[in-house]
Amino acid sequence: MNKEKVFQMSFPKVYECLVAKAERKGRTKAEVDQILMWIKGYDEPFLKRLLEQNISYEQFLKQAPHMNLDRFKVKGVICKVRIEEIEYPMMKDIRIIDKMVDELAKGKTMEKILRK
Repeated sequence: MNKEKVFQMSFPKVYECLVAKAERKGRTKAEVDQILMWIKGYDEPFLKRLLEQNISYEQFLKQAPHMNLDRFKVKGVICKVRIEEIEYPMMKDIRIIDKMVDELAKGKTMEKILRK
């Protein structure tokens, strides 16, 4: 299987885009961090180290210490793709992250975004 371009992208560059999207709508970097830590089980110091290492998005996804099973409660359409229908697990996680940051940018509360 050929690797998708998104997997080869620099995680720090993807992260910058996620933060910029949130900040354009008055949300914060800390909220984006909270989403990423919730999904992947990273703590703040580890996330910071990953950003400094300039790893790929694929490496970010693979190194997760604890995948939050509640991430599968995230449903809906992102980039014209229904999350529930995505078969490849890493691509599904990417779309879940995109969807959660979209919800953040649209003004949803963190409680709703984190499916509490």
